[in-house]
Amino acid sequence: MPRIAIVGRPNVGKSSLLNLIAQERIAIVDPTPGVTRDRLSTVVDLTHPDLKGPIKQIELTDTGGYGVYVADGQRYNEIGEDLATLTDDIEQQIADAVTGADIILFAVDCQAGITSQDQAICQMLREQKLGRRDKKGTKNSELTRVYVVATKCDDSSWEPHAYELSAFGFGVPLICSATSKYFRRNLLDRLYEITPNEIFEPEPEVDMKIAIVGKRNAGKSTLVNHLAGEPRMIVSEIAGTTRDAVDVKLEFDGKSLLAIDTAGLRRKKSFQDNIEWYALDRAERAIKRADVVVFMVDATTEISQVDEQLGKMIVDSFKPVVIVINKWDVAKDASDEKGRKVTPARYEEYFRKELGGLRFAPISFMSAEDGLNVKQTIALAFELHEQNNTRVGTGQLNRVIKGILEKRGPSNRLGTEAKVYFASQVKTAPPTIVLVVNDPDLFTNNYERFLMNRFREVMPFDEVPIKLIMRSRKRVERRLRGTSGKGNLHVPDQETGKFDTELEIENIDRDALLVDLPDDASLYFDD
Repeated sequence: MPRIAIVGRPNVGKSSLLNLIAQERIAIVDPTPGVTRDRLSTVVDLTHPDLKGPIKQIELTDTGGYGVYVADGQRYNEIGEDLATLTDDIEQQIADAVTGADIILFAVDCQAGITSQDQAICQMLREQKLGRRDKKGTKNSELTRVYVVATKCDDSSWEPHAYELSAFGFGVPLICSATSKYFRRNLLDRLYEITPNEIFEPEPEVDMKIAIVGKRNAGKSTLVNHLAGEPRMIVSEIAGTTRDAVDVKLEFDGKSLLAIDTAGLRRKKSFQDNIEWYALDRAERAIKRADVVVFMVDATTEISQVDEQLGKMIVDSFKPVVIVINKWDVAKDASDEKGRKVTPARYEEYFRKELGGLRFAPISFMSAEDGLNVKQTIALAFELHEQNNTRVGTGQLNRVIKGILEKRGPSNRLGTEAKVYFASQVKTAPPTIVLVVNDPDLFTNNYERFLMNRFREVMPFDEVPIKLIMRSRKRVERRLRGTSGKGNLHVPDQETGKFDTELEIENIDRDALLVDLPDDASLYFDD
């Protein structure tokens, strides 16, 4: 699909422009120079100006601000690392975006007017010193078109200043304001017009999305670069290099994969500025939209509070997770405090002890830098994705429940016997099992954990989170009896528990009914 790259000096509104065009908050926006470092890309649907033509899809890429990569007085981070050493990497990311683009949007702040930095970037674009614009091998070796975008044109009073940017020689500038949305519709219509006329089929959903999370310097960007086969992300010894959550689309063994690289996290009380809070938010959002989480742990360091916080975040999300012990090529030659050689078995025992909430998750020992076990790790993520979308038949599930209860049922409390009348898997991703019982309060947390462990032993989704919901039958019966229509639904008798009371209903979604009711459910359908 056509690629559009946004370039310009710092703080002219490039990230805001990307968010404006995408109509979604994707890039972190902050007045601090040097926030954006990696190339940040997203797929955008451009609608026809009169809504009668086809939709055009583009890949829109934000880049770091050229020329200033650190704020005044903030060249060194809190532990003395020189952030200016990232300059070459950031400029290489900009050059790669320019070289791969079909259209270049040169963003200039119309309120600030033309600055020496703007003029320098303009000259570099002309002389191809900021990535190449000549498309070798194409017809007539055409230069990539450059369009000036006058940003921060908040109202009509700034339009004369915006048109002054025609002096760059790239034609009449496009006008917009991310703050007031002034001229937004005109900008989107103009982008539709200048995008190549070839209409591409809408890009299909990828086969799997993985969110790569972990604390700082765990090796997340190194893994993405290994998968991409190119330096797609900036990799540095400086902690916290990645800020945004960056989507990278890949092909893996004939399957499409979206890898979401996230910022390395640390304890909240150590956050230095708002940017780290934004990065945390992007990481949480990446986990929510991912199919599988790749939780990277540095094998050369101890499990930290940050690892524990990330583990809890993943558990709360009910997402399948591959625990990746990275840098294993270095750690495998180390020894523990008793002088014993570190082995995968010993490390797994240590990890399970420190992060007990992830006992169900498989562990992969890997070296992202050397490529050790990377392919097998991604293959494991695909297996978890398949498990997470597996559905078990109602009959099979009820037979499993019956067998578990015959071996060990809940303890009687105050002479009341806990009963399970019916079980159904009502959702996938995560597998969600509803148990219809006489009284949910009779099922203790310990017994629920026992049930979950038994489910993992016999069900085809033993390595992914399982959501277990207890429902009482009384409220569902009241609700169903107030529903008219036709259908065959059987409700268990209050005394015997046998399904001998039939109600006629129509247009009832069994699965939605089981999940949506806050407390109670009890039903048996003819299937």
